[in-house]
Amino acid sequence: MGIKAEEALELDFDGLYDYLRREHSCYMVHDGKLYYLTDVNSHAWRAQDTDVLNDKGHYTDCSELVSTLGEFLGLPFADGKTVKDVFADATFYASVKPEA
Repeated sequence: MGIKAEEALELDFDGLYDYLRREHSCYMVHDGKLYYLTDVNSHAWRAQDTDVLNDKGHYTDCSELVSTLGEFLGLPFADGKTVKDVFADATFYASVKPEA
């Protein structure tokens, strides 16, 4: 799990798909809420709520786990909406490694 980059990513919906396929995660801000979109060891995809941490200090899942990126981007989780539904109103950021 990285931290949210300062600058937003400039990409269209297809570009987001390609970005996630290549980088495996990013942050999404929608309606004032910050989500972490990530894969699980390249086996499944999920969205996580950055406001709710578990006992290990990790973000908690706010979507189901699904096996493909395409399925994930069409999975409702953000107030019942999908990434595709909110894409035009959302801002995406890279997940970067924190500096030591």
